[in-house]
Amino acid sequence: MTNIPKPKPRKPISSQPASHDDSAVTSTQKPYKFVSFPQERPRLENPAGHDRFHHNRLHGTLFLTLKAKTSLHVSTGVVVPGNDIASHVSLIKTMVQGVDKHLVIQGSSLKGCIRSVYEAITNSTLAVVTSRYRETIPSERLPCRNKEQLCPASQVFGALDWQGLIDFNDAKCESMGFNTGFMPSLYRPRPEPGSGYFDTRGKVAGRKFYYHTVRAIEKGQNQGIAVQQASREYGFTTQLQFKNLKPEELGTLFVVLGQDSNYPIALKVGGGKPIGMGTITLEVTQAKVLQNLEDLRSHYSTYTPHNNALTGEALQKFIETHIKTAHSRLIQLPQLQQLAEVLRYPTDREPPEGMY
Repeated sequence: MTNIPKPKPRKPISSQPASHDDSAVTSTQKPYKFVSFPQERPRLENPAGHDRFHHNRLHGTLFLTLKAKTSLHVSTGVVVPGNDIASHVSLIKTMVQGVDKHLVIQGSSLKGCIRSVYEAITNSTLAVVTSRYRETIPSERLPCRNKEQLCPASQVFGALDWQGLIDFNDAKCESMGFNTGFMPSLYRPRPEPGSGYFDTRGKVAGRKFYYHTVRAIEKGQNQGIAVQQASREYGFTTQLQFKNLKPEELGTLFVVLGQDSNYPIALKVGGGKPIGMGTITLEVTQAKVLQNLEDLRSHYSTYTPHNNALTGEALQKFIETHIKTAHSRLIQLPQLQQLAEVLRYPTDREPPEGMY
């Protein structure tokens, strides 16, 4: 039998241990921060339901434009030969592409990143908790399990046996093609006892969010992992359908989408968040909203299409009105202020050293 020599271990590029989280960076360099939980327990209520359109709630569609501000990779989990997708590398981790070869951000990925911010700025439970860390989660923050007793985020986005009130379409890239990027190897987070992940009671410190940076770290073909990605300034379009939302729920959604001028935030989606990847800004370009009983009656009782689309100044006024309502009824200001410190965009923050 031929002896196959074992590959030599690669030396870390940095003198620090290879990690994306704790041991490799000092506290001032950490690419993330925790947003604390509100002091009060979440208020659990029965959701609106899907059996009818409530005339005192809001229903409609938001039309969104997304812009990649750093390189973006939302993985399919599949690695293919580069020539399968017209890339020059031997193997590459793929993104979803439509039949027309345009990159796609899955609606489920958008829903996840938007929900995480919505949870953080409302008095909500966590959506998912792994069994390994369940004991470290405050009991009032464990996921909702009773579909008739749901926290604010679960009422809107869904929970066990409850579908939620918002549907997310996939976001399609406006341009054909993609770039090949080279991500450094990233290691798992290390939430060890006594680390910054936990408070003095041994409970998790809050919800974890990664800072935006002016650029993403890239290693080059001989050192990085090849990924199919959308480059900076790639644009995507999508739609978001909603039904039976309260005005404050829609207003909170506008804040999450970065429409509050007092808290100009961007979102993080996909892989490589610790190294600056995945920053996207969003713009609401149009909204079709049924706001009262007459709108509902006209929409469903006639064959004549009604132009109830909001654009321009009318749309901006609609957004500002509902954001104001959200601040007075639903948003937790201390948590929003903490989160805005992390997700504020534009930024002049550089990606930290020792991240690969």
